[in-house]
Amino acid sequence: MNFTKMQGLGNDYVYVNGFAEKIENPGELAVKVSDRHFGIGADGLILINPSAAADFQMDMYNADGSRGEMCGNGIRCVAKYVYDYGLTNKTRLSIETLGGIKYLELTVENGKVVQVCVDMGKPELKPERIPIVADGDTVINVPIEVDGREYKMTGVSMGNPHAVIFMDDIAHLDIEQTGPKFENHECFPNRINTEFVKVLDRNTIEMRVWERGSGETLACGTGACAVAVACVLNGLTEDKVTVRLLGGDLYIEWDREKDTVYMTGPAEVVFDGEWKD
Repeated sequence: MNFTKMQGLGNDYVYVNGFAEKIENPGELAVKVSDRHFGIGADGLILINPSAAADFQMDMYNADGSRGEMCGNGIRCVAKYVYDYGLTNKTRLSIETLGGIKYLELTVENGKVVQVCVDMGKPELKPERIPIVADGDTVINVPIEVDGREYKMTGVSMGNPHAVIFMDDIAHLDIEQTGPKFENHECFPNRINTEFVKVLDRNTIEMRVWERGSGETLACGTGACAVAVACVLNGLTEDKVTVRLLGGDLYIEWDREKDTVYMTGPAEVVFDGEWKD
């Protein structure tokens, strides 16, 4: 099996061209290739497939083999792959995901994609559609008790579920201890991605993320979008923010008039290889 390892701000996946390769058990393969000691090493596996509804289809699997609805950093890398590897010459693309069809605009320099802007669509705030078990029409600054401590969470879906937690100090957070407790909390029927956020000013925030099925990652595109929306809902920032992640910066805008979120960031190829199994 030929593959390409790619990363968006350090959020790395193994990408396989589904036009040329047939994968029988992608969940099982995801576990094997993601292993950083005995495999290729990645946050998961992404298959790039034909689509009847869009230009391409993205099929994403986490490092534990579970299937994910959407990955913001991953979809930027898919866009770079299909352009750089000659599957398309279009700089405006539609990509089908389990979280819906996303629309992308590619910035090309010297024949290669260097940056991608993704229309991530409308943020979903209704708890039953995130899903989060909660009363009311939204989950904004709602208390939740995790491991004996009370936090305030804001729930947003960007095609996948997110709980945003604002904190004064995220640098010293024991995320390996706290992250799994959020991920598997009874409030989240499908588990949850959790963003721990510090607001620096009206246009800049820092975040760390515990991704369901993968643990702490260096970046999460859907998470950055969810955080930007949560910041606005809580009156903490403007509609445009720079999100500082461990792997670098993403630029997020919540267009309130269109009620859609735009994410702009890089995508890079790490290496090509062949998996012999």
